[in-house]
Amino acid sequence: MKKFVVLIGIGVVLSLNSCNQKKEQKEEEGKYTATNPVAIDTSFVKEYVSQIRSVRNIEIRSQEKGYLQQIFVDEGQFVTAGQLLFKIMPKMYEAELLKAQSEEKAAEIDLMNARILAEKNVVSKSEQALAQAKLDQAKAEVSLARLHLSFTEIRAPFAGTIDRIPKKIGSLIDEGELLTSLSDNSEVFAYFNVSEPEYIQYQTDVKDRGDSQVSLLLANGEQLKYKGKVEVIESEFDNETGNIAFRAKFPNPDKLLKNGETGKVMMIVPVKDALIIPQKATYEIQDKKYVFVIDNNNVVKSREIKITGELPDLYVVKSGITAADKILLEGVQKANDDDKVKYDYQDPKEVLSHLKLKAE
Repeated sequence: MKKFVVLIGIGVVLSLNSCNQKKEQKEEEGKYTATNPVAIDTSFVKEYVSQIRSVRNIEIRSQEKGYLQQIFVDEGQFVTAGQLLFKIMPKMYEAELLKAQSEEKAAEIDLMNARILAEKNVVSKSEQALAQAKLDQAKAEVSLARLHLSFTEIRAPFAGTIDRIPKKIGSLIDEGELLTSLSDNSEVFAYFNVSEPEYIQYQTDVKDRGDSQVSLLLANGEQLKYKGKVEVIESEFDNETGNIAFRAKFPNPDKLLKNGETGKVMMIVPVKDALIIPQKATYEIQDKKYVFVIDNNNVVKSREIKITGELPDLYVVKSGITAADKILLEGVQKANDDDKVKYDYQDPKEVLSHLKLKAE
C-alpha cells in the first residue's frame, strides 16, 4: 500500500513539472518583438533585366553566286581585320576579267589608229573622240570584272569572333546568302528597360539621379569585375510596356561576354524618405511578401506589401504599410492572423543600427 502511494506521488510531481514546462514554453512562444517602419534618405541597388549585344555584330554574306571552294576559318575563331574567311570558285569571274582586258587592249589600238588618221585629216576629230569613249568604256568593264573577282574572296571587315558556319566546302552559294556572323566583343552593350516615372526622375533630378556607372550581374549570380556606364537613352517609349530602353557599355577584355547573352544591370538609385523595414520582419507566400501589423488591441493582421528596392538585410517598401504602422519584428514565423500578442517594442533606429544600411 505504501508503495502504491509513493508511485502516485511521483506521478503527481512529474505531472506538475510537465505542466510547468509547457506553461513556460507557451510563455516563451508568446514573446514577440515589434517596431515601426522608418523613413530615411538612402540609396539602393535596383536590378534591370538586360540583353547583351556586341559593339559590332554583322552577318557575312556572299556577294557573288558560285561554289564554296575554301573555308579558311573555324567556328568560334578570332580573326583580324582583312583576314581571308571564304573563297568562292573564281574561274568564271577570272574569265570575265580576261575578256574585259582583251576588249580594253582592242580599244587602245582603235584609239591609236584613230589618232593617227585624225592627225592626217583622214578621219574627223569626232571619230577620235568616239574611239576614246570606247576605250573608257572598256576600262570600266575591266574595273567591274576585277571587282566581281574580288568578291570571290570574302574577308573580315574588322577583328572579331566567327559564329556558326552553316555551309560546307562544295556548297552552291547564291548571291546574298549567309555564310557566318562576325562579332566584335572587345566591348559590349547592355540594353535594359526603364519605366516612365524612373526615366523622368533620372532626366530631371540630376542631383539625385541613379548613378551613370553601373554593374552587371551575370547569369551565374556573379558580378562582372568591370564597371559599365550608361551612355544612351533611346528616343521613344514602347507603347505596349510603357518603358524606354537605356544602353550601358561594358569593357570586355576577357571576352567573357558574348552577343545574345543575358544579365542584370545593377544601378544605384538614391531615394528620399524611403520607407525601410528589416527583411526578417517579412514572410513570403507565392512570391508575395507580407508583414504582421499590430492593431490597437494588440491583435496581429497579415498585410501584403510591395517592395521597390532591396538593401542588405532591408527592404524599401513601395506600398502596403506606413511609418505609423507597428509591425512584428521577431516571431513572425510563430504568429497567425488574429492572434493577440504581447511584445517588446524596439525603436526602429536602434533596430537599423544593428543591420547593414547605406544611409545618406
